Amino acid sequence: MESEPKGAGPMMIGQPPRTRRQALGKMMWFGIWLLYLAGPVGQLLRAGASATERIGGGLGLAAFVLSYFAVVFRHMWRKATGPLMYAALALMLALSTALSWTLDFSWLVLFIFTSVATAVVLPWRQSRWTIPLVTAVLLAVGARYPEIRGYYFFAYGLPALGSGFMMVGVQHLIRTTTELRAARQEVARLAANDERLRLARDLHDLLGHSLSLITLKSELAGRMLPDRPSDAARQVADIEQVSRQALVDVREAVTGYRRPRLAVELAGARAALRTAGVEISADPALESEYRGLAPDEEGALAWALREAVTNVIRHSGARHCELLLTEEWEADERHYLGLTVLDDGAGPPRTQHDGNGLSGLRERLARAGGRLETGPAPRGRGFALRACIPLTAAPLGAAAAPETSPESVNDPA
Repeated sequence: MESEPKGAGPMMIGQPPRTRRQALGKMMWFGIWLLYLAGPVGQLLRAGASATERIGGGLGLAAFVLSYFAVVFRHMWRKATGPLMYAALALMLALSTALSWTLDFSWLVLFIFTSVATAVVLPWRQSRWTIPLVTAVLLAVGARYPEIRGYYFFAYGLPALGSGFMMVGVQHLIRTTTELRAARQEVARLAANDERLRLARDLHDLLGHSLSLITLKSELAGRMLPDRPSDAARQVADIEQVSRQALVDVREAVTGYRRPRLAVELAGARAALRTAGVEISADPALESEYRGLAPDEEGALAWALREAVTNVIRHSGARHCELLLTEEWEADERHYLGLTVLDDGAGPPRTQHDGNGLSGLRERLARAGGRLETGPAPRGRGFALRACIPLTAAPLGAAAAPETSPESVNDPA
């Protein structure tokens, strides 16, 4: 089954269709506007219409609709203006004029489609002249019908002019969206490149001196080995010590790179829930920095947020997810920071057993001095996950009296 790319809207503004489903959706969207052709079609099907009018009008209408779709869809995929596009636009204008002049004033609606097509295909410096030109031709042809002279400007001329310039604005929005999408991809690429450069610099700083020292001592031990084995042994011992310290430094550096942060995980949670069609309400406190929250404790809360959001997406079937961050004082005078994730989905499993993800999360929080609580949501529907981590110092602005501890989530175990 073909799937739509992540982050794409229903119309994928500014992007060509990538699957048959997307192409069909765009075609149906453009096809909706063909309902405005009900007037010409009704004029062809009226009781007094001659065979010549029906055949000529039907063929002309079919050619107009095919030209319209050819113009729009060719531009959708290639976004280029060439001789064929100009020829198709000229054909649409000629058919609009001929059919409106020879058949009935209801065919003036074709000029509106022609105005929109010119706005979609042509650049602004050209469409700003062609749209008024199409409108002027419409008004000239409409003046032939005295029965509509009192209102045809408002019924046909103004919609043709307004729809054309409105479509110019839509095209500008599409171009802006495309440029913004490209800029975001470029920013992501540059950020990844900067991260690789930072990693390379840090590893060079960590290992450059140690490896140079190991190389030097290895050469020295090699020269000492035949005649001075005891001195060579000391050099080998130094090599072992330097290499062990280098290994410790590398492990600490890699641990720092892999440690998640709450703000980063919050951004990922928003994107994942939005993609899954789940509405999210996030406490602004999740984006704040807490004094006394050590990197390991913040990493544990970030892992809890990631695991909770993953469970919401995979298992809950929820439509709404709420993220809360609260500060609490326990009976033992310990100050805790609690992360609560609530959803309105299916609720906790009947077996009441933690899966591998929750079991690992419970162990991770326990190593950081915290705890994990899971159970039904307080409102009686859905699932609640609450992770608590001790704060080693009072947060900023916490000189006032301790906050009242909010109602905790019951552990189903």
